[in-house]
Amino acid sequence: MINLTKGLIVSCQAPVSSPLHDPYVIAAMAQAAVNNGAVAVRIDTPSHIQAVREKVQVPIIGLWKQIITGSDVYITPLYYHAAAVAEAGADIIAIDATTRNRPRNEKLVDIITLIHQNLEKLVMADVDTYEAAQLAVNAGADIVGTTLFGYTAETKNFAPPGWELLTQIVENLDTFVICEGGISSPEMARKALDLGADAVVVGGAITGIDLLVKAYHSGLEK
Repeated sequence: MINLTKGLIVSCQAPVSSPLHDPYVIAAMAQAAVNNGAVAVRIDTPSHIQAVREKVQVPIIGLWKQIITGSDVYITPLYYHAAAVAEAGADIIAIDATTRNRPRNEKLVDIITLIHQNLEKLVMADVDTYEAAQLAVNAGADIVGTTLFGYTAETKNFAPPGWELLTQIVENLDTFVICEGGISSPEMARKALDLGADAVVVGGAITGIDLLVKAYHSGLEK
């Protein structure tokens, strides 16, 4: 296993509509994160992964967000997306591992097996519920992340971070657990580790300039 233990992983992403959604800018964000202590970065889109790979030596958790008609699964939904992420330079491939219907009826166990056998990469399963975490571990996922808690129909009434979900996974499943989603302060990141997370992903609170500025602007207008 790549050593991410007790470390901070920074998700360096930006909305497609943002001027920050540029490989050079994302790579600069990643480099700044690593320079200040991040043990890994989480990057979306092959061109961005490739740009980041040229700038940092730490592990890259790569993914490719793609909207496919007929399915709500959008984080690296199909195997060929995973292959592109691997070719771009990712060390770990993040995939949607919820129980939602997958596009083209690809099965979770099949995409994980292909990533292991053909791409020789580790798999991070982004889940929303404990049931999904169980299924992902049984399917062979190397890492489980609480990434999608609060972002699916089944969990839409809850707000991340998923402390209870994190605790369930830590206490009942033998897997490497990453707490991701809703971590907005150093104290919350510390709490995740205290609850048993092996590592923590922080995204918007560090790199989400668009949403942060919008929130401040909205607050000043009230």
